[in-house]
Amino acid sequence: MFDWIQHFADWLIYTVFSIGAGTRLGTALNFFVYDTLKILILLFVIVFLMGIVNAYLPVEKLRDYLQRKKLYGLEYFFASTFGAVTPFCSCSSVPLFIGFVQGGIPLGVTFSFLITSPLVNEVAVAMFIGMFGLKATAIYVASGILLGTVGGWLLGKFNLEPLLSDWVKKIMEHKMQQGRFEEEQQTFRQRLPGITRGAWDIVKGVVLYVIIGIAIGAAMHGYVPENFLGKYLGGGQWWAVPLAVLVGVPMYANAAGVLPVIQVFVAKGVPLGTAIAFMMATVGLSIPEATLLKKVMTMKLIAVYFGVVTLFIIISGYVFNWVL
Repeated sequence: MFDWIQHFADWLIYTVFSIGAGTRLGTALNFFVYDTLKILILLFVIVFLMGIVNAYLPVEKLRDYLQRKKLYGLEYFFASTFGAVTPFCSCSSVPLFIGFVQGGIPLGVTFSFLITSPLVNEVAVAMFIGMFGLKATAIYVASGILLGTVGGWLLGKFNLEPLLSDWVKKIMEHKMQQGRFEEEQQTFRQRLPGITRGAWDIVKGVVLYVIIGIAIGAAMHGYVPENFLGKYLGGGQWWAVPLAVLVGVPMYANAAGVLPVIQVFVAKGVPLGTAIAFMMATVGLSIPEATLLKKVMTMKLIAVYFGVVTLFIIISGYVFNWVL
């Protein structure tokens, strides 16, 4: 699907700039060009599609159902499971999360979706089975859903609504009744320009941070020796899991993209649980995601969210190493 981008990156770096294909600089720049173009294109397409979903998704009905029914905590599990079956990365999950918040769905429930959505998807599960077997895959999927369920429940108990952005507060106060009425009367063709502008505005708002995140990944890809992480993350040291998570958080990739790297880590002697913790941090938390979340959260709320999820991922890494 993205072969043409890879061909363009090869042509630009190796032919136009005449940088050797086997050099560290060439490898890093090729990775940077390919991933930047691919992610920005994917980001626009997915945000655009989520704009369509948000335009037609009966979020109010879902909100009313959650408010009417006493689900005894199952709403967090349902939201987490929904996140697991949606094939989104951390950045592409945010637009739907914004729609949930706008619709008035409880904040903890929306966090359950946001946590699990990038961690677990069908592509990653299929690759995980092929690389690590059924047992490891089952533990990975169950832990991803459990992480979202418990994390959303815990964040919901903090009463964090006052830490939402002023933009969201105004929407929730006024309910946008007139705007919703007008939208209901619009055809898809009439809504399309607004959806397109919204998608483009989001992409413009995060492009710098996407580029910075990919540049960090490109530098690691081209200049960090293959045995570096194996040396510092292997051997079962107590600090290996927290270090893996802290290294993974600033990076940006989806589960399918990072799994081959995880396979290399394991082959180099990194314990599987430590490698999975690195993967969860990479796909579940990122600088571009934080930038997108600034639309709906204050920096304090983003820090609380990242801190809680980071802690849970570290705990998961220790559990993985103990079980597997």
